[in-house]
Order: sequence, then C-alpha cells, then structure tokens
Amino acid sequence: MSRWTGTWLPGSGAERDSQRWPGERMGLPEKGEGSVASGGVRLLALVVDLVLASLITSLFLPLDFDDPTANWNRNLLSVAIWLVITVVGVGVIGLTPGKMLLGMRVLRIDGSEHVGLRAVPRSLLVAVIIPAAVVDRDGRGLHDKVGGTVELRTR
Repeated sequence: MSRWTGTWLPGSGAERDSQRWPGERMGLPEKGEGSVASGGVRLLALVVDLVLASLITSLFLPLDFDDPTANWNRNLLSVAIWLVITVVGVGVIGLTPGKMLLGMRVLRIDGSEHVGLRAVPRSLLVAVIIPAAVVDRDGRGLHDKVGGTVELRTR
C-alpha cells in the first residue's frame, strides 16, 4: 500500500503486513460463509439493483428518445427507486435483491443484524460511488465505515 493511505487508514504498516485476509482482524473467516464479500461481487450486486430500479422505472416512465427532459426525469426516478430499495432493504433486513441473489448481507460490526437508519448515509455514499470504491484492509468502503457495517457472504 502506498504511504499516503496511512494518513486515513488506522494502524501501522506492520499491522497491515501481518493481516493475511480481509476481515481477519475482526475475527472473520478467510473464505465461505461469514467472510468479507469481495469487491467484484459487491459491484455485481449493485448492478443487479440498478437494473431492477431501471426496470421498475420503465413501468411508470417509458423511454422517450425524442424528449431529453423526460429521460432526465426517468433517470432521477430510477435513482430514487434504487435508493428506496437499498435504504429499506439494508435498513430492515440487511440486504437488497442483488445482495440476496449473490449471497451477501450487510451487518453492523457491533454484532447486531439490524442496520436501521445507518442505511441512509451508507446508501447515499454508495450513490456517489467513490466512497464505495475506496476500501481499507478489511474490504470495507468508506460507506461501511460511516455506517459501522460490513458486507459478508451468506454462502
């Protein structure tokens, strides 16, 4: 890891070197159920949820290639639907349709299964994309840090 990450990631470089897999220092297994979900699978779950939101949006606002304003409104509605799916799904049961399909679940790092209102800032940061792409040595993005959550495999 580069030297600049030491300014915002906790711990010394020696701690990072001694950690063998994401989630090890939290007591999580290296592979299988209960391990930290990989970035690729998390991204795929996001894409599934975005496609679902787009399909739901198309029920209310069909594509109109002649009216750019209508398409802008359609995009805004699609993002709003995605936010509702994500905030409600993660906040209430810890998953979204994409996460369920790919075998993942969001849990609080304090051991509680109920994410609750922590799902709101977490989802808003995912919508910005960059905080979700910046991960620490445990595979947790900035959105997980803010929400006090970790995304684990369920199978």
